[in-house]
Amino acid sequence: MKIQSIVEGHGEVDAVPILLRRLQEAAGAYSITIGRPIRRHSSDLNSRDRFQNAVRLALLQDECSAVLILFDCEDDCPKTKAAELTAWAQEVSGATPCEVVLAYREYESWFLAALESLRGKSAISETAQPPDEPEARRNAKGALEEWMPHTHSYSETLDQPGLTAAFDLALAYQRSRSFRRMVSAFGRHVRALGLTLDEWPPSAWLAE
Repeated sequence: MKIQSIVEGHGEVDAVPILLRRLQEAAGAYSITIGRPIRRHSSDLNSRDRFQNAVRLALLQDECSAVLILFDCEDDCPKTKAAELTAWAQEVSGATPCEVVLAYREYESWFLAALESLRGKSAISETAQPPDEPEARRNAKGALEEWMPHTHSYSETLDQPGLTAAFDLALAYQRSRSFRRMVSAFGRHVRALGLTLDEWPPSAWLAE
């Protein structure tokens, strides 16, 4: 059984499998395989035909048992847009489970939500503090750079995979609504593939 993802950025091609494997470990869903993402442009979100063609391509991958689509959502309402895209996807996915998650506003907003856990990673300052509302600010990449030396610029391809491996999932879950949607989508996929989740998300992730 394989979860096949579709992503937007170059960095996410390497980062998203890391994230999914971390969620897989937290869920104990070790029988699931994580496929290498298919990359598509953000403009595909506004074209029903192109979006559905991307889903069809994912379904053609070997052992594809579920499709997870992850894009950034700068200013659109992620809940409304995700519902529209999910409807488009399900028109062509048939019996194969398909989930759409939109990171609000960027994938990097999830890093901001757990920023203190990334101190010392990718040149992030040891004094870095998460913003009160990590999803409120546009240009999350720029917000990360504010905690980096002037000689270091944030790079999706270089920094995103390493930060994905390091950020505290519990803090991101507590502070980011769109990350909670990601966690929920992963859980639905696991259950749809016939695996039992006794506890999801893990109780340790829930704020006291």
